[in-house]
Amino acid sequence: MASKNHVTVSCPTHPTVDIAKVIKAALEEDAGDRGDVTTLATIPEETQAVATFTAKSEGVLAGLGVADEVLEAVDPTVQVEWRARDGDRVSSGQVLGVLRGSARSILVAERIMLNFMQRMSGIATATAAMVSALEGLPTKVLETRKTAPGLRLVDKWAVLIGGGSNHRMGLYDMMMIKDNHIAAAGGIRAAVQRAEEYIRDQGLGDSMAIEVETSTLEEVDEVVEILKATRAAAAAAAAAAASGGAAAEGAAEGAAPSGDGGSAGGVIAAAPHLRRVMLDNMARRDPSREGGVDVSMMAEAVARIGDLAETEGSGNVSLTSLRAIAATGVTYVSVGALTHSVTALDISLNIQTQ
Repeated sequence: MASKNHVTVSCPTHPTVDIAKVIKAALEEDAGDRGDVTTLATIPEETQAVATFTAKSEGVLAGLGVADEVLEAVDPTVQVEWRARDGDRVSSGQVLGVLRGSARSILVAERIMLNFMQRMSGIATATAAMVSALEGLPTKVLETRKTAPGLRLVDKWAVLIGGGSNHRMGLYDMMMIKDNHIAAAGGIRAAVQRAEEYIRDQGLGDSMAIEVETSTLEEVDEVVEILKATRAAAAAAAAAAASGGAAAEGAAEGAAPSGDGGSAGGVIAAAPHLRRVMLDNMARRDPSREGGVDVSMMAEAVARIGDLAETEGSGNVSLTSLRAIAATGVTYVSVGALTHSVTALDISLNIQTQ
């Protein structure tokens, strides 16, 4: 397997999980404590075979990199000749690749390879359809954390192969302050301020971003006040630095007066890591509107936020409603269904012994 030209997109990274671990777990789950008893019983060890992968339906192919790693783990002597690449649109009846080697090894690897390829191709196919629906618009398609347990890396890899973009990998690489966090913390400002304090105390710096979920225009306005205070503090810091003033560092972590009294003595603390606002369920189902959704609230929220932060539309997203939601000007649209409601691409592997 010298050439990897068929793997067109690199796997996303994770600090504690890699593809090798995912594959090892899948193979161990399948083999149990005895191995493939049917193959061991019925196939002589010296039997060689040729096996052909064939697409049984139309879609976007994904998972060849994982399939390579499965073969490497089972038997690196098995040779594979891929006749398509990750990201290719394939048709029913198309030959995708051919395996040559030990019949026993091919049979052990068969189901694990197909499971990964079929699931990843289904995700890539759905993602590609949504990306295509946004042609001409700058909005990007994201998945969410609604992935199959243990398969987040491969699910998110499939989204990339389909032309989408990745949301945060997990709980560790981005702060997302959602409604339950806000309720438990005592409000948006309190939650954001504590998040900023944590980032500072942990020395996380610019590597950590904050996103806040909103579901009403009142919540959007509260976040906008924080964002405006942040911009004002940054401008003051820049001015102080330009004049050589000693107050530059203090200005960078400064605050702006609140028009409504604020949550701490009429002062709104700057939040330099607050970079994205989620607009949750602001696209309301309405069959009389284009795309079947009323996006007027979301459009108003995007206008109020302006260039202060990125925006993410979420909720009631489908292939039908996607373009209407994106037309509001949101930076991203996140779609949980890409990974939690996968329709696998039908792929077969037929074996002939030699």
